[in-house]
Amino acid sequence: MIPWSLIDTAPVPGGSGELRLMRRGSEFSIKLGQNELMNSRLSGSEQSLATIACERIRSRRAPAMLIGGLGMGFTLRAALASLGPEARITVAELVPAVLAWARGPMAEIFGDSLTDPRVSLRQADVGQLIKSGRAMFDAILLDVDNGPEGLTRESNEALYGIKGLNAAHAALHPGGVLAVWSSGPNQKFSARLRTVGFEVDEVRVRANGSGGGARHVIWIATRARSRSS
Repeated sequence: MIPWSLIDTAPVPGGSGELRLMRRGSEFSIKLGQNELMNSRLSGSEQSLATIACERIRSRRAPAMLIGGLGMGFTLRAALASLGPEARITVAELVPAVLAWARGPMAEIFGDSLTDPRVSLRQADVGQLIKSGRAMFDAILLDVDNGPEGLTRESNEALYGIKGLNAAHAALHPGGVLAVWSSGPNQKFSARLRTVGFEVDEVRVRANGSGGGARHVIWIATRARSRSS
């Protein structure tokens, strides 16, 4: 068997530890300590994050989408495949090295997705972009950390608390969706989504789509057309 080799490391801004980009033949892995955050062979649930959300906004003429976390680009590429030429997709990635890896050692995986005219890449905290926008987006997709419980940065939890969810609600157009990827279920998070006024669907997906793998969770939280006071 081909051994894993270390390609690069990167500190996590505002967090502890470092990310490690590993390669074994054509397979890539991004790890934090002993935890594998993503693997190029397991993309099903990250793709589902985009395809399910895109289905909810398909009728919109020129949808605006914000993706939190570039990762290995699975969610971005699935969104590009699902949305038409008028769509606009902003991708916020906090770690500069992840952007460099996408353009460097993992360029073949990303293909031409980063130069697609519909895409705008931002080296930024997605939480700050959410807070600065009001009724700007038709969909916000969060694949940040390991889901509602922060693993790489404690501050990621601010995205998933009441204040963060209220900010996401305000940043969405009426009828827009907040889609959140998680490695597992979280009943308290589902309750918080409802508390701030979202209509919530919880979807179970497999890490490798129809190929099986671990069971992950995607929340599809819809901002109602009108919000009660």
